[in-house]
Amino acid sequence: MNIKVLGGGCKNCERLLKATKEAVENKGVDAEIEYITDIEIIMSYGIMSTPALVIDEKVVATGRVLNIEKMI
Repeated sequence: MNIKVLGGGCKNCERLLKATKEAVENKGVDAEIEYITDIEIIMSYGIMSTPALVIDEKVVATGRVLNIEKMI
């Protein structure tokens, strides 16, 4: 599984990255987590609001920090 957290480095983006890492660890999921801050890459997903979460190239959330239980 490939998970990408997209954001510009703001506080909420960092919170989503931390929550994502915790969710992967808690659920024992084999996943690669990437933190993408490059605006051109973020825009290529059609995302207008960060933070955003992309799992296996599918955008699953934008503009909010997800609850760990709802993540994966």
